[in-house]
Amino acid sequence: MSEMQNIQWFPGHMTKTKRQIQASLKLVDAVAEIIDARIPVSSRNPDLDSIIQNKPRVVLMNKCDMANPSATQKWINYYSEKGIPAIPVDCKSGKGLNKFVPAVNDVLKEKIERLKEKGMKNPTIRVMIVGIPNVGKSTFINRIAGNNRAKAEDKPGVTRGNQWFTLKKGFEVLDTPGVLWPKFEDKTVGERLAFTGAVKDQVMDIELLAMRLLDFLKTEKNPLFVERFKLQNENIVQMESYELLELIGKKRGMLISGGEIDTERAAIMLLDEYRSAKLGKYTFELPGE
Repeated sequence: MSEMQNIQWFPGHMTKTKRQIQASLKLVDAVAEIIDARIPVSSRNPDLDSIIQNKPRVVLMNKCDMANPSATQKWINYYSEKGIPAIPVDCKSGKGLNKFVPAVNDVLKEKIERLKEKGMKNPTIRVMIVGIPNVGKSTFINRIAGNNRAKAEDKPGVTRGNQWFTLKKGFEVLDTPGVLWPKFEDKTVGERLAFTGAVKDQVMDIELLAMRLLDFLKTEKNPLFVERFKLQNENIVQMESYELLELIGKKRGMLISGGEIDTERAAIMLLDEYRSAKLGKYTFELPGE
């Protein structure tokens, strides 16, 4: 996709981000990684594993309401086998966020026990929040921390400039310093981020993007998608995606002078309806693919 060249992956930015995350790792007990439940592979930076190494981790699968529930369960099982709790959440509505603190306490159970044995009755737990741009990190922090923004400079041994938030007595989160970019070398990653709206439509060929989305939607044959565009009597799997985009535009009456179909308008409408979950719940990536 030629348009993807406008969205570059910046190794320079990443080097700085890695350094900042590594420097902050020693200040925290665990890391919470936010990913998009619809694209659990494309919505993370694969370098994160090597950056955080053995630090206990919790995964928050954001936008779970828009993902296929059985696929989300497969991902929860996948992470569980790796010893990492994965929680389906929706940061906007707050759904599932009540499981965050208990999950962190659970992965740190042994450490908390050790500290208690040393006489620390209520040790403070500190968690770093990481995630790529537009994955819902700020929504998550705003939702769970509310106005409890702690002043970093008041904490001994804590780097000035890092943003700390107190969730409750004895539990603090650190917003990641730096920005963790996804890796755009694989054009599928860029496309899937664009489907979800994480990449601006302005830098994409919108009709090509809609056709790539249709490549996926037509094979899923979700009843909501089929009914919404009245495709019950059409052999959509055999259709070329441009032909299907034209058909959808025609069924919605998106015509321009001379009876031609306005495929650009149809593409914008299709992406809007997908992003507002009017076409059903989809997950583009499964474990082991």
